[in-house]
Amino acid sequence: MQERRGHKRLDIDVFLNLKSVGVNVDLEKNVDIPVDVTDISRNGMGFISTVSLDLHSYYDAKLQIWTKEIIPVVIEIVRGEKQMDGSYKYGASFIGMMESDALKIDIYDMVHELT
Repeated sequence: MQERRGHKRLDIDVFLNLKSVGVNVDLEKNVDIPVDVTDISRNGMGFISTVSLDLHSYYDAKLQIWTKEIIPVVIEIVRGEKQMDGSYKYGASFIGMMESDALKIDIYDMVHELT
C-alpha cells in the first residue's frame, strides 16, 4: 500500500482538548472534548477519543508539544474508526497552524531520527 501522507508520523504521548468550531448535532459549540494524541506530523495527527466525531468536522485545539509549549491549531477530521473498546480512533489534518509551529514538529522529527 502506498503511503498517502506527505510527512512522516511521529509517535507522541500528548493529551489535548478540542473545541467544536462548526455544527455537530451531538456536541455543543465550545464544549471541551478530551482526546489522547497517538501520533503527529507536520500535516496532522492521530488521536483516540471516547466521543463520536463527524468526518469533515472542524475543531480548535491547543496542542501541548514535548517542549511543553502550547500550539493553537485548527483540525479537520479526515478519518474515523470505532474501536473494539468503544472508543474512536481518528485521523485529522491541520488546516490552521502557524508555519513557525509546523517547523517545531519538523525539528523534533530531525532530533528524534538522530537518537
